[in-house]
Amino acid sequence: MAPSRNRRPGFSRRAQYSLFLGYVIAVAGSLVGAVLLALATLDPPAFAALRATVAEVTTPISSGIAAIGRGIASIPSSASDYIGVRKQNAQLRKELEDNHALLMRARTLSYDNRRLKALLQLRERSPGPVVAARLVSSSASSTRRFAVLNAGAWQGVKQGQPVRGPEGLIGRILETGPNTARVLLLSDPESIVPVRRTRDGLPALAAGRGDGLLDIRSASLANVGFEPGDIFVTSGTGGIYSPNIPVARVLKRARDTALARTFAQPDTLDFALVQQAFLPVATPAATPAP
Repeated sequence: MAPSRNRRPGFSRRAQYSLFLGYVIAVAGSLVGAVLLALATLDPPAFAALRATVAEVTTPISSGIAAIGRGIASIPSSASDYIGVRKQNAQLRKELEDNHALLMRARTLSYDNRRLKALLQLRERSPGPVVAARLVSSSASSTRRFAVLNAGAWQGVKQGQPVRGPEGLIGRILETGPNTARVLLLSDPESIVPVRRTRDGLPALAAGRGDGLLDIRSASLANVGFEPGDIFVTSGTGGIYSPNIPVARVLKRARDTALARTFAQPDTLDFALVQQAFLPVATPAATPAP
């Protein structure tokens, strides 16, 4: 026999109990509300004390529920942060591996360099200073650019020796007297210094213009680009100037020939240092008399 389609509560004891319990809760709630309303109207201090007591009891419960809610809400962001940290960790590991490869390559190149130097028996030259002297004067208005030192042959100064200041190269000794020497400045039209660019080693020539500035020309390539701020130092080619002495900085972008300003400004210097030539010419040995 098919079950009846009547779903009224009277046909289920559980449904009857549920309905009865709902009525009881509703009546109890109405009574409690009426009592609280009467208490708040008739005795406000007692109602305030009761409210504070209820708040003390329910605050920890509400705090716990709120903490649980925040924890559940933070699950997506925590998962996203975890994924982001894993990606960043993978990137850092890759960078570390790349840097390790570069370090190993640098060590290999350094080792090969030491072996080649030992094989060729190369010697690092560091020209010693001859004398520190005062710059007495310098020509700033003439097309020829010279300076005078108050030290000469009696102090060991010789023709061709480089002269530098704290900021960089000044020039070279052109003539010497007993206690004075004439310096050919970098900006003189007769001055040509072999240099190289620090960022890529480009070989070039720094030639004086006669107006206090230099022209930088490539020594090996055509149509070379120069950028503002390019720094040029001595290359050591020619044997007069030791390598890596600051010479000039390019002023503006150019092709083939760039305008540059020297680091050392003779008219602002008090002292200069005269150095030995990087590769001094050997003095021929005297032949014994027959």
